[in-house]
Amino acid sequence: MTGAGAEIHERIAAEISKLADTLIELSLDLHAHPELALKEKYAASRLTGLLREDFLVEEGVGGLPTAFRASAGVGSPVLAFLCEYDALPGVGHGCGHNLIAAGGAGAALALRRAAPELPGTVSCIGTPGEEGAGGKVVLLEAGVFDGVDAALMFHPGDMTMPIRHATANRRLDVEFHGVAAHAAASAHDGRSALAAMIQFFVGVDALRQFVPETSRMHGIITHGGEAPNVVPAYTRAEFMVRALTSDVVDDLAERVEAIAGAAATATGTTVTISRGIGYAERKNNHVIAELVAGHLRRQDVPVEQPVLRGGTGSSDIGNVSLVLPAIHPYLQVMDRGTPSHSLAMAEAVAQPRAQEAMLRMATALACAGADLLADPEIFDAARAEFATRGPDLPE
Repeated sequence: MTGAGAEIHERIAAEISKLADTLIELSLDLHAHPELALKEKYAASRLTGLLREDFLVEEGVGGLPTAFRASAGVGSPVLAFLCEYDALPGVGHGCGHNLIAAGGAGAALALRRAAPELPGTVSCIGTPGEEGAGGKVVLLEAGVFDGVDAALMFHPGDMTMPIRHATANRRLDVEFHGVAAHAAASAHDGRSALAAMIQFFVGVDALRQFVPETSRMHGIITHGGEAPNVVPAYTRAEFMVRALTSDVVDDLAERVEAIAGAAATATGTTVTISRGIGYAERKNNHVIAELVAGHLRRQDVPVEQPVLRGGTGSSDIGNVSLVLPAIHPYLQVMDRGTPSHSLAMAEAVAQPRAQEAMLRMATALACAGADLLADPEIFDAARAEFATRGPDLPE
């Protein structure tokens, strides 16, 4: 297995160098205009405007207005670079999706411009709503990933790693319905939806010692009542249940739902539970991940081997990774120990250090893509691994 060769790799690096100012400006512009899940109209417009120079662009794919698919080339194999571009409530781009978007689009453009002679199709798929809305799951079920042979993306972090495990995840929206009454004069006529919600949270806390230590159950109360002198007739919470595999998540979700039902019974209220889109565990393709790691090392980027232990975050790339070879390496763009989903990370991903790291990752992704398209043996090895290796789980 020889890959694409040094000449193509050098041409890709040159294209990234030419694109550098454009990609940095795009990253910073998206950072300055954060948009929540499935509302990323500005980001989608910026990305499709850039990609349209070299690709045929389809907008609103999979029934999601802010999703897109840009393609260039003919036939197979089909290589897709994925972009995320939604932000978080309250912290903006505290997950660094501005870098994911610019880097993914840059990798696709550089590969296409540097090596148009390579066989197959280069694609860039815009996947909105990663932060809870499950955009990739929706696109997967809608057939947007049909025919894709491999999907490549990356994620900013506080260390550079070729692979990392991720937890499966399920969101639960819990609503209690009671009876309003005057909290002083006629409390006995009321049935408190807030009392039910409090019992629900207490019950979940009691459950924690009886679940695997890698599982997580966490939530917030989004509506707790109207006034302190009124027995609350309605409360609502958003909850998330995580575990190492989807099977465990489903089992744990049933136990959490049972606690909600018991809280309703105990307080004379009723409960309504809505399940959100489930995020699956991650099945990293090690063949492709090591290609990317090698190209990062050639740019003097230190790459660490991860320790697979403990709980981690979740992403809808997990669902894609169970269907086709996919990677989700991590790229250090901030100091070790900087928390994700934080204002500190939101500040870090706008710094020059993060932009330069993004350009190096875009180069590595594009070079790995060239290796896959140029050398069928490498793609065959990636497919063979996908057929035999399971998800990455802690030992």
